Amino acid sequence: MSLTIDKVKQRLNKLSVASITSQAYREAALSIIREAVPYAGACCTSVDPMTLLSIGATTDEAVEAIHHQLFEYEYLHEDYNSYEQLAQAEMAAASLSEATEGYLGRSGRYHEVLLPAGFGDELRAALLYEGSCWGYLTLFRKSGEPFFLESEILLIVAVAPILAKALKKYALELPSTDGVAGLEEPGFLVLSEQLQFNSSNDAARRWLSALRGLEQIEGDTLPRPIRAVCSRALAKPASSADETKSAKVCIRMPSGHYLSLHASRLDGTNGLTQLAVFIELAKPSDIVPLISEAYALSSREKEVIERIIKAFSTKEIAKSLHISAYTVQDHLKSIFTKTGVNSRRELLWELFSRHN
Repeated sequence: MSLTIDKVKQRLNKLSVASITSQAYREAALSIIREAVPYAGACCTSVDPMTLLSIGATTDEAVEAIHHQLFEYEYLHEDYNSYEQLAQAEMAAASLSEATEGYLGRSGRYHEVLLPAGFGDELRAALLYEGSCWGYLTLFRKSGEPFFLESEILLIVAVAPILAKALKKYALELPSTDGVAGLEEPGFLVLSEQLQFNSSNDAARRWLSALRGLEQIEGDTLPRPIRAVCSRALAKPASSADETKSAKVCIRMPSGHYLSLHASRLDGTNGLTQLAVFIELAKPSDIVPLISEAYALSSREKEVIERIIKAFSTKEIAKSLHISAYTVQDHLKSIFTKTGVNSRRELLWELFSRHN
């Protein structure tokens, strides 16, 4: 290991305050990590903390070639070290060699995806900061190369919060008070079960172009957020009411507004399965959780805001939350202080007009 943990943390902390894009940050962070933990391929993914689905990823050419298969195995197959499992684990990083006790062939992902691509061991980490997951990091070794060492896994565990904090900053960075330019109509596209393009409206094609530009990917590549929501839609049982399993993501675009992507599975009478994908400017209910993170609002303050959006009076808020009107006023004062406003009207503008 050519760099110590402290040195890697120092360099990543310095990088996190640089004035660069999210894509450039992920690329630079991977370069720093590579000096400490050598790898043959890597992927750094930003995720929606509410659904843990991808909102953009940085990969190299070798990993890009199998990225669609990795998505399939993550959502449609049971295997070792799923990202969602790591996000809930006591230690949020693990190698495939460790999980399989050195027998990589026990993993279907290894046998069907990694080995044919020339990869061997894999190191995965969920990137958590203050209890929320903001991304995933995956490193790959070539087939025949040494497995990842415990010391290398521990280094990734140590730097993961720094990466997560930076990804959170990019996901929640507040736009200027000048507002955002131009609203787009909703986009609608239909994909096959194999995620092949079938049809779309003009708005969807414009949004696709914007998403590809955000990820700096080729014009015929399906953006990761769309691949993620579609994979979740294919895997999610129709009866599931778990919001964390929703086939939906909320993405902050460079212009400052938030974009909502949602996929639904369509099962035809002829047995044909398709996927409908809706792309539109996010609704207030979509962005409140994210904006609450940006302003560091408490869970109770978030509940108060949700009721303000519904035009509840102070008395109605108090009744619904089983607290006194005086306590509601205390929460409002705290919310106004954190968001820099002086009234409910200003609060609503700050939350929604400024962001969408």
